[in-house]
Amino acid sequence: MTDYIYGKNSIEETIRNSPHRINKILISENNKFDKKINYMINFCKENKIKFQFVPKEKIDKVAPGAAHQGVVAFISPIKYANLDEFLSSLKKTNALVVMLDSIEDVHNLGAIIRTSVCAGVDGIIIPDKRSVSVTSAVEKISAGAVNKIPIIRVSNLCNSILKLKKKGFWVVGAEADCDKYYFDIDYNMNCVIVLGGENQGISNIVRKNCDYMVKIPIIGEFNSLNVSNAASVIIYEALRQRLLN
Repeated sequence: MTDYIYGKNSIEETIRNSPHRINKILISENNKFDKKINYMINFCKENKIKFQFVPKEKIDKVAPGAAHQGVVAFISPIKYANLDEFLSSLKKTNALVVMLDSIEDVHNLGAIIRTSVCAGVDGIIIPDKRSVSVTSAVEKISAGAVNKIPIIRVSNLCNSILKLKKKGFWVVGAEADCDKYYFDIDYNMNCVIVLGGENQGISNIVRKNCDYMVKIPIIGEFNSLNVSNAASVIIYEALRQRLLN
């Protein structure tokens, strides 16, 4: 099975971090030969990977409506990590994992993946149902960050939480209506940050399995942040505490 990604940054990052995924690259005939395009061409030549200069219209057909910057790459699908293997490989006492409960928007997933990589998150867990998967749009929005972090796809979030707890993780869920603020928690431990979907938030059954529920203070006329913004706030609080420790 072959997928595709588009945009100079996402393709360059995939080449740098997961070169085995690249099968073929199409470049628009009128594309300017900048450093990124030259890097792609040299990579293809050195690794005997096919590349073609094609009319822009052909790229438009491959990635309709996308901001592709005149370049697309056909790739092998991302390989999701296995939770048991991920946990057995962790040697840290302050690992940080992000769990996403029913995130359906590609922009939110891509942004959260990029933030997680920047902040040194160890892994991201998503469900295999009622959730967006890693699509070409997610790869583009993450600027290729999907290749720099284990993304674990599971069939049951609650069972995954139980496995994490057995490994010494504490689970912190985020929602708008609770008593604790996100900065009241000590994140200097093995920690899972759980964020809910855009419409319903964290499901009741997942909420019941969280050790703490925290909120972000809101004083304006909206009652909550976008989930990717909320993720950034809490993830970077965890990083801030760890840098101070």
